Order: sequence, then C-alpha cells, then structure tokens
Amino acid sequence: MGELLLEPFGYAFMRNALAAGLLTVVASSLVGTWVVMRGLAFIGDALAHGVLPGIALAYVVGGDLILGAALGAAAMVGGVSVIGARSRLGQDTAIGLLFVGMLALGVAIISARGAYAGDLTTILFGDPIGVGPDALRILAVATAITVVVSVVAYRPFLALTYDRAKAHTLGLRPGVAHVAMLGLVALVVVTSFRSVGTLLVFAFLVAPPATAVLVARRVPVVMTVAVAAGSLAVVVGLLLSYHLGTATAATIAGVSVLGFFVVLLGREVATALRSRTVSGSPGSAR
Repeated sequence: MGELLLEPFGYAFMRNALAAGLLTVVASSLVGTWVVMRGLAFIGDALAHGVLPGIALAYVVGGDLILGAALGAAAMVGGVSVIGARSRLGQDTAIGLLFVGMLALGVAIISARGAYAGDLTTILFGDPIGVGPDALRILAVATAITVVVSVVAYRPFLALTYDRAKAHTLGLRPGVAHVAMLGLVALVVVTSFRSVGTLLVFAFLVAPPATAVLVARRVPVVMTVAVAAGSLAVVVGLLLSYHLGTATAATIAGVSVLGFFVVLLGREVATALRSRTVSGSPGSAR
C-alpha cells in the first residue's frame, strides 16, 4: 500500500504537479469562500471562460500566455461593468452574454490556427504534470498575494458578504471591496490555468469552499476546511490519475466535486440518525 501511495511522487513531474495543485488550492479556497458565500459562482465561472480569448490569441502569436489571460480577464470584468452601467440589463444577463461570447471567440481563434483539438484541450483542461519551475514561482507569488489581500481586506469582504449597505455605513467602501474580490478571482484564474485549465479552475473555486460550508460556519474555519478538502482532492486525484491513466486535472476536479457530495450525503445520514434517535427516546412520546 505504501508503494502505491509514495511511488508516484518519486518522479519530479508528479512532485511539481502536487506543488502546483496545493498552491492553486490555497489561493482558490480563500477566494472561493467569498465567491460561494456571496453567491458569485456564475461570475467565477464566467471569468474562468473569459480569459480564453486572451490565452488563445497569445498562444497563436507566440506571446506570453499569462499576459494574454490577464487581458482576457480585464476585458471580461470591463465588459460586465459597461453593460451593467449602460443598459437596463441585470448583471447576470451581462455575465451570460460575455460568458458565451468570450468562450466562442477563444474557440474560434484556436480553431483558425489549425491544431484545434490538441491546443484547445491543453488550454481548457490544463497540464498539471507539465508544470515547470517558472509556473510554480508564478503560482507561489499569486498565492502569497491572495493570502495577504484576504487578510488585509477581511473586514470589508466580510461586511460586503452579509450587508452591503452596512458596509457602506461603516466606511468599508463595498464598491472597492467588490472590485478587489473580482480581482482576486481573476488572479487565481489567470495564474492557475496552466495547471488546471480554464474550465476546471472553476471546480477549485467552488467545490472545496462549498464542501467546507456544509460543516463549518465561521469564515476562517470555512477557509481552513476548504484548503484541507482541496488538498486531499489534489493528492487523491493525482494518485488516481497516475494509476488509472486518466486526465490529471479532470481527475482532481472530479474528486473535489465528489467530495462535496460525499460530505453532503454524510451530513444527511447523520441528521436522519439524530432525528431517529430523538424520536425513539422515551421523552419524545410525551
């Protein structure tokens, strides 16, 4: 059993994939906690897809992929803001329009290059086992920035999550806090697409925090549990991928989502057992 668990990590590419996954989990769990608690999963999904045209364009012209992703994220956030300000459409409608439009544009750019299937698969689903030292350094810096901003802006983020009007009354500048939060989401998406891809990074943003919300209430505890759940998904996903020969990023994302349903089922079973115990106690018949 020990050989099955330890043998894969004897290879440098597996250790790099593990490091990339864990760094991504820390950053995405911190940001994802606010995304889940504020009900912003749709904007997280949209940003994950909104970077695709920038990445695709940079890929085609041989430019820097991180810069391309950043430009794509900026265009997505700017587009949502402009449509929301210049029309009577709701933000969800603006996000939906840009979500589909940016995804379609990215696919069109990649398909025009000729090597459609392979290139698109790499961008959408990532290549964790191909992550090198440079990508790890970028992930480490992004994770450090995310941790610092999450600590410094904790009170504004918390107030914004529960009561935007009260946050404004307290002088916590909810508008700035909202932009900062979206900026962190964009940072996580932009810097982690190499390891998990533009599609699967959404699973990291949502699944571990959603799992944590099932078992914890206080925000710091939710963040801690989310990091632990995400880290476990990374390790289990890498091991399954190695031994079963499945796509690495997809396996990790699948394990992460499966973990949510396992915890949800466990909580429902525990609740049912407690209810049965209470209803079967002598005092319950009074």
